[in-house]
Amino acid sequence: MINKLFKILLLVALPFWATAQKYQLKPLFTDAKTSMRGLSVVNKNVIWVSGSRGTIGKSIDGGKTWQWIQPKGYEKLDFRDIQAFDHQKAIVVNAGSPAYILSTVDGGKTWRENYKNIDSAAFFNGMDFWDGQNGMVFGDPMNHKMQLLRTDDGGLTWKNISEQLKKPMQVGEAGFAASGTSIKTAGNGKVWIATGGVVSNIYHSANYGKSWKVFKCPILQGESSTGVFSIDFFDENNGVAVGGNYLNDKDNQNNVLLTHNGGKKWKKPDQPVSGYRSGVVFVTKDFLVATGTSGTDISTDGGKRWQNISNLSFNAVKTADGLVVLVGGKGNIYRLDTVL
Repeated sequence: MINKLFKILLLVALPFWATAQKYQLKPLFTDAKTSMRGLSVVNKNVIWVSGSRGTIGKSIDGGKTWQWIQPKGYEKLDFRDIQAFDHQKAIVVNAGSPAYILSTVDGGKTWRENYKNIDSAAFFNGMDFWDGQNGMVFGDPMNHKMQLLRTDDGGLTWKNISEQLKKPMQVGEAGFAASGTSIKTAGNGKVWIATGGVVSNIYHSANYGKSWKVFKCPILQGESSTGVFSIDFFDENNGVAVGGNYLNDKDNQNNVLLTHNGGKKWKKPDQPVSGYRSGVVFVTKDFLVATGTSGTDISTDGGKRWQNISNLSFNAVKTADGLVVLVGGKGNIYRLDTVL
C-alpha cells in the first residue's frame, strides 16, 4: 500500500519537477580575440572552435582550458566552419575569396592546404561529414549553380560535384555562413542543405550528392537577410529549421519550422523561438536548443513549444555526449547546464 501510494505521489509530482528544472549558460571562455561561428563538439572533452583573424581554438578537457592557434599564412581568413574528428584531426573552411579548405592531423601544430579557389564568386557556407572519410562542403552559387565539393578520403582531396545538382538556384538565392550549420548529413548518404534570400529551399540527396530533390521551405524569406540559417535532423524524418531576418534579430515571426517527413513539408510550432536564430541542435529527440544574436531558446517537447532562457548573443550551438556548447561574435564560449 505504501509503495502504491508513493507511485501515485511520484506521478503527481513529476510535472512539477519538470517545470522546476532550470537551464543556465555557464561561461567556458570569454573575450577570445575572434568572432566565432565555427564549432565542433567531438565528445564531452574535445571541443574545437573557429572564427575571424584566422583563429582556431581547441579544448581537450571540456572547455576548462584552451589552446589558440593561427595557421601560418592564413591569419586574415574568417574560418566559418570546422569539423573535428578527435583531439588531433580537424578540417576548417573559410568564408570569402579565395576559398580554402585546410586540415590538421597533429592537433593544430601544422596545417595542410587541401583546396583553394581564387574565383571572386567563391564563398563557402558550411560543411558536414557522414563519417571519418566522407564529407561535403557547399557554397554560394557560381553561374547559378550551388557549389558542392565532396571528399571520400577524409578531406585530403575534394571533387567538385556541382553539376550533379541539376536545378539552378534563383537570382538572389544563396546560403548563409552564420554558423556552418545550414547543411546536415545523416546515415546512408543522406544530406540536407538549406538556402535563403529571395526564396528559401531545402535541397536533399539520399546518395551522397549524386542526385537531388528540392523542397520549398515556407520560412520568412524574400530579402537578402532572410531565410534558413541552420537545420538539424534527429533522424531521416524529423528535422528543424531556424532563421529569420538577421537585420531584425528580435522579430520572431515565422523563423522556426518542423518537418516529420524528411523536409518535404514544414509546419510552424505551437510556440516559436524568441527571435532570429542562426544555430539549432537536437540534444535528444525531445530536447532542442536554438540560439542567435538575440538569445537562446530551448524546447522539451520536440520543438512544439520554445522557451527563452537567455538574451546573450551567440552564433552557433553544437552538442555531443550531452554537452551543449555555444559560441558567439564577442569571443564567448558557453556551456548549457541543467540545474534543479
